Amino acid sequence: MSDTLELAKDLISRASVTPEDAGCQALMQARLRALGFACEDLPFGEVSNFWARRGDSAPLVVFAGHTDVVPTGPLEDWTSDPFTPTVRDGMLYGRGAADMKGSLAAMITACEAFVAAHPDHRGSIGFLITSDEEGPSVNGTVKVVEHLVGAGVSIDMCLVGEPSSSRQLGDVIKNGRRGSLNGKLRVHGKQGHVAYPQLAENPIHLALPALAELAAIEWDRGNDHFPPTSFQISNIHAGTGAENVVPGELEVMFNLRYSTELTDTRIRERVHALLDRHGLRYDIDWRLSGKPFLTPAGELVDAARNAIREVTGIEAELSTSGGTSDGRFIAPTGAQVLELGPLNATIHQVDECVSVESLDRLSRVYTVMLENLLT
Repeated sequence: MSDTLELAKDLISRASVTPEDAGCQALMQARLRALGFACEDLPFGEVSNFWARRGDSAPLVVFAGHTDVVPTGPLEDWTSDPFTPTVRDGMLYGRGAADMKGSLAAMITACEAFVAAHPDHRGSIGFLITSDEEGPSVNGTVKVVEHLVGAGVSIDMCLVGEPSSSRQLGDVIKNGRRGSLNGKLRVHGKQGHVAYPQLAENPIHLALPALAELAAIEWDRGNDHFPPTSFQISNIHAGTGAENVVPGELEVMFNLRYSTELTDTRIRERVHALLDRHGLRYDIDWRLSGKPFLTPAGELVDAARNAIREVTGIEAELSTSGGTSDGRFIAPTGAQVLELGPLNATIHQVDECVSVESLDRLSRVYTVMLENLLT
């Protein structure tokens, strides 16, 4: 059994359903301290975080990731227990195998191999690890970044171990992410009897034309790096549950994944202007999950592409598709940020799994990246 597989299995066996860490971070810190890393626990609220660093000079190259996992879903649907890591037909099964305990294991073993070969490497290596990525992301990476900025720590480059690959390891590198803006819209009407609609105001009927217009808007056409902005309604609720009552209020939850062609301020202005034009009585609670970010071609992108080419023989594609990641909290500091990890085909699913061979290859890719950046 390879060191990477053994460590991945040890991490998976710890039931760290968000925001629990279940001892994963202590295990990682023990391995890092043995390499000469200084480790600092940074708990915020109920969330476990840690920062580790080896070296005190620039450039500072950071591995970022999370030890928490999503809930398992019905245990009876799993072929084997989700927290009993199991290898079948060359695949490692267990909750977090792909998202992202396999990546965490590969990061550790990559550093072990790199430090053994280059004990006096230039620059510094850091680890920024949280247990709040799969949860609300309030007391995790964002708080650690605030702490580091306050302490004068400047991250030059950051590699997030999110499962970025699509068909084979390394075929896709995420070099940015779209922004994510959430809205909870409440349209106010007047409750009444369905037989006397003239005495009521149905907020569903009033809001439908505005919602249809919002869904049909072409917000932008994207650009060379980002697809067009998308608007999606995720939930609608109204009424008392009775058949003969006109509801007094309609609640609509929606999300916009937006490109760098827009700002969250401009989106809010357009939504309010449209709703006002339709004469609705309403209020909206807005929540910005993250602004878009982009790492253009440069030192970190080149190091990742070269490492993938050397280890796998393929040419990696740059992409900004998919959801948000904790990279959105690190990029605003000025750091170059990339996401590179195993296949994402089974993440958050029953029987989540990752190829055993890909874990060893991922560790090697991370090692070669460190060689490209710090030797």
